[in-house]
Amino acid sequence: MLAILPSQKAMVPFVSVENMMRLVHHIGIEVMLRELADAIEQDFQRWESFDKKARVASHSEDGVIELMPTSDGQVYSFKYVNGHPGNTQSGLQTVTAFGLLADVATGYPVLLTEMTLLTALRTAATSAMAARHLAPKDARTMAVIGNGAQAEFQALAMKAVCGIDTIRLYDIDPDATEKMRRNLRGRGLQIIPCASAEEAVAGCQIITTCTADKQFATILTDNMVGPGVHINAIGGDCPGKTELHRDILLRSDVFVEYPPQTRIEGEIQQMAPDFPVTEFWRVVTGDAVGRRDDRQITLFDSVGFAIEDFSALRYVRDRIKGTDFCIELDMIADPDEPRDLFGMLLRAG
Repeated sequence: MLAILPSQKAMVPFVSVENMMRLVHHIGIEVMLRELADAIEQDFQRWESFDKKARVASHSEDGVIELMPTSDGQVYSFKYVNGHPGNTQSGLQTVTAFGLLADVATGYPVLLTEMTLLTALRTAATSAMAARHLAPKDARTMAVIGNGAQAEFQALAMKAVCGIDTIRLYDIDPDATEKMRRNLRGRGLQIIPCASAEEAVAGCQIITTCTADKQFATILTDNMVGPGVHINAIGGDCPGKTELHRDILLRSDVFVEYPPQTRIEGEIQQMAPDFPVTEFWRVVTGDAVGRRDDRQITLFDSVGFAIEDFSALRYVRDRIKGTDFCIELDMIADPDEPRDLFGMLLRAG
């Protein structure tokens, strides 16, 4: 990948929430989800070229604030993201985020963008990209347990990338399920609200769990998961928060993004430190086998990783070129003489 150079005037493109929504509608949400899945897969294929570290997290009783950095040696990215499950009681989002791309050669930022919407899109695209490798090839029905802010994105990504046509829904809050049913009306999906998680998973080839409460929960019990199922577990994404009974993990082939992070934050935090997992990038590159047979239970224990954000940021930067879906921010001091920063300040007075 070529280095990204800043403009002569050191102006930084900024994609606001409004412009991100305009961009999504311009491209089409299902097209964008497919293209994001492809962009993420391309970067998984060159996984070893990236700097990798577990995200830097600041935990509190209310939630978590995190920084997620990475670089491929030419381009650097980071995302600021929070996770506060109690926010919805105050009319606030559980997750908010913004992100930045910078040129490694100069250190200059070259993109600043909202990432609340973009994170929802890239999380769903990552789930669908993984399911493309791990789910049964004839999968057409998915259960979505937890019908909050992420749920519709997950459903549409699985439809766009994997061909899912039926969604079975369950949430402890019936209003959340009704919201999702309403939002997906006319999208080419059969929507089936269910009265329990056990009812929702019946007959499904893919099960997605995306609940928000920060607790050791058991959304799926062992008896609810039959042979041949692919589980897309995205709700267990911080220490002290899980969704699956540990016996399910013992029966499954477990795939993760970055083990040092997932062992702290994912479903496998329940297991011994040497519990066997497969790094998913190895499946993408052909170094490891994903789905072997029709009876195998596959589990994508996804907590979100910085390389996925990198992929989404570079995708957005490419997609806004030549459009009006951004504004230029004057956020880099740029004196005529690089050593005379003070003189620039004096002349402004």
